[in-house]
Amino acid sequence: MPSQPGEVTQLLAQLRKGDKEAEARLIPLVYDELRRLAGYYLRGERPGHTLQPTALVHEAYLRLTELTEINWQNSSHFFAISAQMMRRILVDHARAQLSEKRGGTTKDVTLETVPDLSIEKSASLLALEDALLQLAQLDPRQSQVVELRFFGGLTEEEAAVVLGVSTRTVKRDWRLAKAWLYQELNTERTD
Repeated sequence: MPSQPGEVTQLLAQLRKGDKEAEARLIPLVYDELRRLAGYYLRGERPGHTLQPTALVHEAYLRLTELTEINWQNSSHFFAISAQMMRRILVDHARAQLSEKRGGTTKDVTLETVPDLSIEKSASLLALEDALLQLAQLDPRQSQVVELRFFGGLTEEEAAVVLGVSTRTVKRDWRLAKAWLYQELNTERTD
């Protein structure tokens, strides 16, 4: 988290009111943390992934600044939404990639062509996305806890503040959500 979370929260409130100067002051305060999040996400992707951390940060930041209806609670809330936005960008990218692999755009292939193993990672990301959507239907708060903890990198205490619940509740939801996701993802593999 940035060293001046109060300043980030204040700038987010100003940005929501349409202050474009606030945006210029916000970028240097949040950029390093957004880049760290992007690096974390892309670490699990294939080498040579077409999205690089800088591009992912820029795309996520552009989408975030267009969200004028969000009442930013604090910097933790901002980074949690940022992580969620990055995940959505990567899921959209994976869907597009799988669509191309299934004939969305056809290409001539020779026998010497090495298969792109990244399709397995894209499929895993989509399976996780589907499981999270199912979990959100069953227990929205557990799904939010997963997004905040796993994707947002928030501590249990930070997630509790964002969600307005106790740290104990976040710990319980985190434990239950992980167990449910593990079972759901492993059931899909055996089907």
